[in-house]
Amino acid sequence: MHALLRRLFAPRWQHPDPEVRRQALDQLDPQYADQRDALKALADDPQHDIQRQALVRLDDLETLVARFSRHRDEPAWFDAVRDGLTGRLGKADLRTRRELIERLDHPGLAGEVALNGDNLELRLAALARLDDESDLVHQACHNGVAAVRQQAAQRVESEQGLKRLLKEARRDRQVARLARDALAKLRHDAEWHDRQAARRDELLAKLEQHANTPWEPLYGGRLRHLEREWRALDQSPSAEQERRFHQAILRAHKTHSDHETQEQARQVRQARRSEADSTREQLLEGLEESIEGLYHTETLTSQDIDSLSAQRRLLGQRWQSLSDVHAPAESSQARFTVALAASERVMEAWQRWQTHQEAIEGAVTQHDIATLSELAPRCAWPDGLARPALLQRARQLLTLERTREAQQTPPLETLEAELDTLEHLIERGAFKSASRLHQRLKPTFEALTEPAGKPLKSRLRQLGAKLAELRDWRGFVAGPKREQLCASIEVLAADPHMAESARDRHHRQLIKEWSSLGDAAASRELSARFRAASERIHQRLADWHQAQDEERQTNLRHREALCEQLETLCDQPSEHADPDALREIRDKARHQWRTYAPVPREASEAIGQRFGKARYRLQSLIDSRAEQIAGDKRALIDEAQALLESHGAPLGERIEQAKALQRRWRALGRAPKGEEQALWKHFKAACDRLFAQRDADKHALAAQRQQALDTLQALIDEMDAWQPRQASDAATLDAFLGRAAALEPLPHNRRSEGMQRRLSGIVRARRDRLSRLEGAEVIHRWHALSALVKAHLEADQAAFTDELAAPVDAGTALPAGAFAAAHQRRNAARLQASPPDEAALQDALARLRVHLSLLALGSVSPRDEPLRLAIQVERLNDGLGGERRQAEEIERVLAELLALGPMPLALWEREVGEFDRLLERLSRPLGV
Repeated sequence: MHALLRRLFAPRWQHPDPEVRRQALDQLDPQYADQRDALKALADDPQHDIQRQALVRLDDLETLVARFSRHRDEPAWFDAVRDGLTGRLGKADLRTRRELIERLDHPGLAGEVALNGDNLELRLAALARLDDESDLVHQACHNGVAAVRQQAAQRVESEQGLKRLLKEARRDRQVARLARDALAKLRHDAEWHDRQAARRDELLAKLEQHANTPWEPLYGGRLRHLEREWRALDQSPSAEQERRFHQAILRAHKTHSDHETQEQARQVRQARRSEADSTREQLLEGLEESIEGLYHTETLTSQDIDSLSAQRRLLGQRWQSLSDVHAPAESSQARFTVALAASERVMEAWQRWQTHQEAIEGAVTQHDIATLSELAPRCAWPDGLARPALLQRARQLLTLERTREAQQTPPLETLEAELDTLEHLIERGAFKSASRLHQRLKPTFEALTEPAGKPLKSRLRQLGAKLAELRDWRGFVAGPKREQLCASIEVLAADPHMAESARDRHHRQLIKEWSSLGDAAASRELSARFRAASERIHQRLADWHQAQDEERQTNLRHREALCEQLETLCDQPSEHADPDALREIRDKARHQWRTYAPVPREASEAIGQRFGKARYRLQSLIDSRAEQIAGDKRALIDEAQALLESHGAPLGERIEQAKALQRRWRALGRAPKGEEQALWKHFKAACDRLFAQRDADKHALAAQRQQALDTLQALIDEMDAWQPRQASDAATLDAFLGRAAALEPLPHNRRSEGMQRRLSGIVRARRDRLSRLEGAEVIHRWHALSALVKAHLEADQAAFTDELAAPVDAGTALPAGAFAAAHQRRNAARLQASPPDEAALQDALARLRVHLSLLALGSVSPRDEPLRLAIQVERLNDGLGGERRQAEEIERVLAELLALGPMPLALWEREVGEFDRLLERLSRPLGV
């Protein structure tokens, strides 16, 4: 019962039936508090349409927008939110609607607000929520606000979108211009990217070609130039281009570093050559000083000869090894030959002395003057060379004997000399000779009775004691040593595992040590043991020695063949031989020479001298050819200096000639070492100065062009700020264009192209405005003829009523021209006796109206399309002789309108309104 009562007496907006609640909602007024509360309750109604209507009545736009996300697919909700945001319904302020639009995520709704919003700021906020390019193109083409269209057009970026925008935006020239400019910029950027990519490909090709070329003096400079060109490009390279660039750079740097390594190696070789020459000089000086010292010393000993032999052997070995690496100079080789010959004379004299030493020693001991007289000449001792002590003693004995034969003298001096000889023999260790001399002298000294002979006897006894000590010492030391040497050589002969080369070396060392013992503790048994073991070693090494000899002979033949090849090359040199190729031959020959070692000792010196002479001749050939190249490069330097000082020829031609000189320089080869760098320095300095002139001209031209661009920029800004006010301002525009033409030619870059496009746009806009102003002046003159037109109409009406058709007098207000001629034609047409053809007049008026419509609107109605085509053909035919200005066309049309008559008043009043509307549009300048 209570439920039924509640249902009967409850408000209608709480009725269970949704249709009743919807009808009650339409009667609620939110201005009353109780009804506003009811509307708030209905805003939470289960029925979505009731909620929407309640929120609309409450003007609660925020809640409406918030719940719209749950009803996006319902058109009624979409329309309600759209009407609320655009301001068509409701009283929400602009700030609230902007905040709601900024939170909006529905592109369709944002597009509707941008199209129909009641405020520019609101439309722009809605436009900012649009991201799809098709929506932006639609806004740019169909939005009713120019600012929104332009901003939407500015956000279109893709080529397809810009093409579509340019195709559809026909009525808005500004949007079309923005689309054209953006499309042109997009294409220009694409062309710029293509040029950058092509430039990178070109640089990559040059880098790869440069990396594959051999080194030459300009290699490093070209490489750095190409790297700078690569780094100067703005566009980032692709991964493949980056990879190719790094590979080419690595190869080029490797070539450059290899050359630097070779240059360092050349410097090292030069240092080694200098060191070798210095070492040769020191060795020669040492040998020459040693030989000279032998001529100035008092007594020549075996130690001096051993030292000379060792020094000579060391000099020969070092000289040969140094000659294998670096050929000696002719002067050094001549000094070396002279020093060797002098040492050979000394060694030969010593050998002769060794041959006769024992016999001379016995003769001196026995005081055998006849034997001494016979043996001394056989020694053939060189004059000036110091003699051994025994030979000096023999010479003294011969001299004393000759003196004694010449005059009788006491023999004490001779006895003293004999004692000196005995002392020398004991000190030298010559035990046998000293013992024989002592035995011979002992009876002689014992027979002395003079007091002067006592010191000599005492000295003889002392020397006898030393001789006994020498006998004991030799036996004590030499015996164990001989036993040890015999045991060592027998072990060496029985060793089956030792290498043949080591066995031969140890064998020679043992023989040398055995020979050094002389006759001390010598016995037949030990000597036989030593000789037997030595023979076994000789037999064992026979095959090895034979192989060594064969290898030495083979190496000798190879060295002789190498010398023959070098001599043939030097005997038949080529006039155009490349010094670098000859240097390579020299280095390879040196390497092969070192490979063919060892050679027989007796032929080593001769073949070494032959190789040294061949290498010296080859080096002379290299130097002569390099000197010839140096002369050619000096001529190139003179030509480069002449190009630098020649101011008559154009700079570009001289630059090309300098590049040709550089190519000839690279083709010549290298000059002598030490001179190549100096010549290159002078040549490069001349070329650099010439290129510096080119760079200076380029910089000056670039600065001039930059100044021209800055001046043109200021001129464009000035033109952009200027607006013509009357048709006579065309002279000002021509003055602007004359100033711009005076700045040409301009550099071809993105800035100049952009400035040219901007200048063209400004000039086009200013010419359009001047054309409108000129047309407005023509229309103003037409309006000034309104009284004359009215007079003609009155005269026409009078002529239609058979009144006297008097001509209309224009007075002095009508100047000569198209309007004056049209006035005369109108008077003449009125005087014709035939009645006017109203259909023809109507067609003529329609034709003039369509013509004005084309000039004012650019389009006509579909029913006037045939007239438009006919007028277009006529305009094309009239424009074949040149461009026709719009003001002239307006003047011609108005003159035709003035001349058209006689005109019925009804027909004129029916058409004149459209003519006035079109003329008003034509008289309105652009931008107004």
